[in-house]
Amino acid sequence: MSEATRRFGFWLASAAILVFSAAVAAPSPVYPLYQAKWGLSPAVMTGIFGIYVAGLLAGLLTAGSLSDHVGRRPVILPAVTILVAALLVLGTAGDPTAIWIGRVLEGLAMSLVVGSLGATLLDLAPPGNARLAATFNGSLWPLGLAVGAVLGGALVEFAPDPSRLVYFVLAVVTLVLLVVLWFLPTPRVRRPGAVASLRPTMTMPPKVRGVFLAVLGCLLAAWALGGLYLGLGASVVATVFGIHAALAAGLAMAAVTGVGAITGILVQRRDAVHVMVGGSTMLVIGPALMIVAVATDTPWLFFVASVVSGIGFGAGFQGGLRLILAEVAEGDRAGVLSSVYVVCYCAFCLPALAAGFLTPVLGLKEVVLGYAALVIAMAAVALLIQLLKPSVRAAEVAAEGDEIAQEQEPAASL
Repeated sequence: MSEATRRFGFWLASAAILVFSAAVAAPSPVYPLYQAKWGLSPAVMTGIFGIYVAGLLAGLLTAGSLSDHVGRRPVILPAVTILVAALLVLGTAGDPTAIWIGRVLEGLAMSLVVGSLGATLLDLAPPGNARLAATFNGSLWPLGLAVGAVLGGALVEFAPDPSRLVYFVLAVVTLVLLVVLWFLPTPRVRRPGAVASLRPTMTMPPKVRGVFLAVLGCLLAAWALGGLYLGLGASVVATVFGIHAALAAGLAMAAVTGVGAITGILVQRRDAVHVMVGGSTMLVIGPALMIVAVATDTPWLFFVASVVSGIGFGAGFQGGLRLILAEVAEGDRAGVLSSVYVVCYCAFCLPALAAGFLTPVLGLKEVVLGYAALVIAMAAVALLIQLLKPSVRAAEVAAEGDEIAQEQEPAASL
């Protein structure tokens, strides 16, 4: 495969990740419209958010490593087709049931590409720059969430037919993506056992488990924070602060996910353990500022807290993911990435679902305060683990050594 072909495939896979992630986040600013239109309870609204993750987890646990056996493109293309169907169902929905169906389909589509597209980035990474692929795996997904949240908020705020147009716009973009992805170059990464791989399981080779457990706290805190914003962010902006502009809700979500993505890119060349320590610290400070903002009804402080939290989200997730991927063999890439995202999306979904059911009982403000305190507790534990036992540092050092060796090989052959 020529260098130009690898580069084309790398950037095409990157664009596909952005489209998928944006499609997932775009409905969030639309949720208040559904609630007002159909008189839905907070529990039902949170269920609409959570049912997506149910479809996602079901697919990740069964087909998460399928592309390691049958190849990347045979998994990616059906996933894009399912996403188009999901967007059309959501765009034509006339009742909550259709929304639930569309979100399940979105979750299923995402489950097929989280591992396969992420592994494609690793397969096609520029020679001697494996860190770039690991950085993109940690940054492009939250960047897409930010793009989707802002796009959804803007279309709801300023465009006609706000509960439908965003889906049709994304459906057109996804159809174009489907055509282009037919030309996605992928290495022949195949091995026997495709049917057996469909048994519900999580792939975490023994070599990776120690690192994974060491960074787990950071992953949980970061994605639980993301669930707070994407699950309850629009309601908090409208109900707690009285700001009913859909774009404001989208910007609040983007302040976390977009800042997180930018942070992940900016820290790609810094020591991963130090990045995780800094991320954990920000995941304590940001939610603490959020507690003050919500308790005192201070909107500007809430957005400041969102930016600080976004720094923690990006650094915590990026540092942990880089250390995990430094230990993963080529044949396990899709499976390990899918397993990592199973854990992340559980943290993303389960606290948000609990918050939705508790809101009618305790009140939205009280639930948000408790949720933020939970994130602080998880981040504090993660910070203590990294300060007391930074044993995963060896993985990053080894990865850096491998990259230097790869860069020196061509020169030596001359």
